[in-house]
Amino acid sequence: MKVAITGATGFVGTRLVERLQKQGTKILVLTRDTERARKLFPALAYPDVEIIAYTPTDSGSWQNEIANCEGIVNLAGAPISEGRWTTERKQEILNSRKLTTQKIVEAITKSPTKPKVLINASAVGYYGTSETATFDESSPSGSDFLAQVCQDWEAEAQKVTDSDVRLVILRFGIVLGMGGALGKMITPFKLFAGGPIGSGEQWFSWIHVDDIVSLMLQALTTPEMLGVYNATAPHPVRMAELSSTMGEVMNRPSWLPVPAFAIEAMLGDGAVVVLEGQKVSPQRTLESGFTYNYSDLKPALEEILK
Repeated sequence: MKVAITGATGFVGTRLVERLQKQGTKILVLTRDTERARKLFPALAYPDVEIIAYTPTDSGSWQNEIANCEGIVNLAGAPISEGRWTTERKQEILNSRKLTTQKIVEAITKSPTKPKVLINASAVGYYGTSETATFDESSPSGSDFLAQVCQDWEAEAQKVTDSDVRLVILRFGIVLGMGGALGKMITPFKLFAGGPIGSGEQWFSWIHVDDIVSLMLQALTTPEMLGVYNATAPHPVRMAELSSTMGEVMNRPSWLPVPAFAIEAMLGDGAVVVLEGQKVSPQRTLESGFTYNYSDLKPALEEILK
């Protein structure tokens, strides 16, 4: 099997490449930064990895390279929780998802040999935010900026079904591992200054990085998987519980909350990512037969932090 991956040099993408390499899968890495990709995936350690330069929002010769791939995993997208959401930043967040997906689908449409499956990332931001509701894959979309981004993103991916290609959309929760959101929270705890962000009442729908990679591998090889799946653990927690559990695992206090106004001052509109949340149930993911290695928060944090 040969799999093309966008976003392969990111936090989740690198773990996916590692797992596929161990399985002996041929991997086509589509990247804007070939130098960085070669450092992450040196040829001696990653003999099954081929690195191709591409411009994600433009057509180009890279589109021809995916013709011989049986699967495509699209993880491309600018980070949503880094920096203030200026008008330009919002456009970058949208275009890096919508236009990239559009160009991938365009390549598939033109290819004489179609891949069997496209796995396209999305996010639980699709549902909007709430402190009381529980969302599963059948829940309607929200109406805020992130919800609209996810709707536009998924709409572009849906067009691949016109080419009779199986589509799996994974709505990512917060991915926990040594990097990403958790990596930013560790330092205050190490300095004995950790605590919940904002009110602490907001929901935190999470998944261990190893589980989300396993879910992608299952989606690649399971023809019965089709449509939308929530890529979250079955037991979401509130921010206060996340904080207290981190303190317990790290043997550090978790008494010093980060006030909402401080996050808003740094991130502006982007503060919604950490100050508000949603309680997400992975109903279809569980029905697919997927088995979590980390379904509860404490064991997940223990594996990561110890």
